[in-house]
Amino acid sequence: MQISRIRKTRVTEAATYGDAASELARILDQAPPVEEAALRSHTRLTRPWGHGALHNYLPAMDGHVVITYYGEPQEILWRTGGERLLSTTRPGSITIIPHGHDGNWDIAGPIGVSHVFLPEERLLASAAQLATGGDLDLVPRVGFDDPIAARMMEMLGREAHAGDPSSRLFVEQATDLLCTQLVRGHSTYRALSDSGPRRGLAAWQVRKVTDYMRGHLGAPIGLDDLAGLLGMTRFHFCTVFRQATGTTPHEWLVRLRIERAQQLLADLQLPITHVALAVGYETPSSFAASFRKVTGATPTAYRRSL
Repeated sequence: MQISRIRKTRVTEAATYGDAASELARILDQAPPVEEAALRSHTRLTRPWGHGALHNYLPAMDGHVVITYYGEPQEILWRTGGERLLSTTRPGSITIIPHGHDGNWDIAGPIGVSHVFLPEERLLASAAQLATGGDLDLVPRVGFDDPIAARMMEMLGREAHAGDPSSRLFVEQATDLLCTQLVRGHSTYRALSDSGPRRGLAAWQVRKVTDYMRGHLGAPIGLDDLAGLLGMTRFHFCTVFRQATGTTPHEWLVRLRIERAQQLLADLQLPITHVALAVGYETPSSFAASFRKVTGATPTAYRRSL
């Protein structure tokens, strides 16, 4: 199994972005305390540290940046590629800034963090053991609940400054585990079973289901509807969908509905009750509960931040 190293256009662009830690140091009130010793493929870590509020533009960077959080929750907003990703930082959550993604950041402070600066080469080395051929991209995340990845980063942060051989071995292996978690939970991969046959859905099947969901956000969508698109039983569809995406069809649909709701909320003349109906919620309360669960804010608070 092989994964293409990187699209040629991305290689050309990445060469101009510079060091990720240096870019962050330029816009933060203090430089990230990056450990001097680089790991395999020039992966770099920070121990847990803190910085103040951030309201600035961060250009696209060479490699991926993964962040986890400590201490009191803070509101965080990232505007990138026409999207507004709003959430709340909290222990057990992570933020992923994929290679090549720029945008404007608004982060309340002070905030406790630790970072992993992950080169594409390191990620793809782990992905090659899990995925089929083709390009692989990480998904942008902001304050996204992933206790597994967050716990791995906490361990890496504690061991980052230790220089003895046993700590170095531990850190290298824990970084590989983090890469595996990122690939299987936060990327566009298609998993294979240990015995060889494909698991999950093909990329075109995920797109077909996603396109159907987006086209019917304001209407009830049942499992029978979705499974019928692919000629599958409900049970089989739920199983392979989760294998392919790392989430259930319902969770996938909820996120699509909230993404659309975020777009509609930008129209300040549109009542929130109308937004709720447009994305498939019959009551404002059920809409508010789902919106808050995904974004960390109520629809009203999100609209005030626009």
